[in-house]
This record gives sequence, structure tokens and C-alpha cells, in this order.
Amino acid sequence: MKVQETKQGVILEVYVKPRSKDFKIVADGDEIAVFCKEEPVKGKVNKELVKKLSKLFHKEVKIVSGFTSKQKRLLIRGAEIKDVQQLLGVQSCC
Repeated sequence: MKVQETKQGVILEVYVKPRSKDFKIVADGDEIAVFCKEEPVKGKVNKELVKKLSKLFHKEVKIVSGFTSKQKRLLIRGAEIKDVQQLLGVQSCC
């Protein structure tokens, strides 16, 4: 899993797959794929991603890099790496 702890929280690297049937997170080995329902138009996928992950982690989530890419780096403010790994291991969402 591409997870890194910083002073501000946890950096999470994800690969986003837009236009999916359902919103879900799949952690497969070292890769974390997030299936989003929205289309990649006018930041809709980014908004959905931030909203759903904020709800899942109960923390503020912010996109650090990859605003226009499918590969994104997210900052989960105030989170601890063990909590993030535990929630992602469950592979469930909002």
C-alpha cells in the first residue's frame, strides 16, 4: 500500500477509475484503486473522492497532487497510518 505518514497526517496514493457502477475502494497488494461513479468533468470525480473519503476516515481529506490525473496523492489530515491501513483493509465505504 502506498501510504506515508507526515506531520500533517497520512499521504495516500490512489488510482481513480471514473464512470464506475458503484463507489468502492479496492486495495490489491501495493495498489489502491478507487472506483468513482462520476465522470471526469469539471472536477466532479475529485469532489466525489474527497467527500466519500472524508466520510470514511472521519477526517479532512485534501488532494495534494494529480488534480487532472487518474493517479492522485491525498492528504488525510490528523490521521494515523495504522487507522488508514485498517480501514482500507476492510475494503468498505460509505
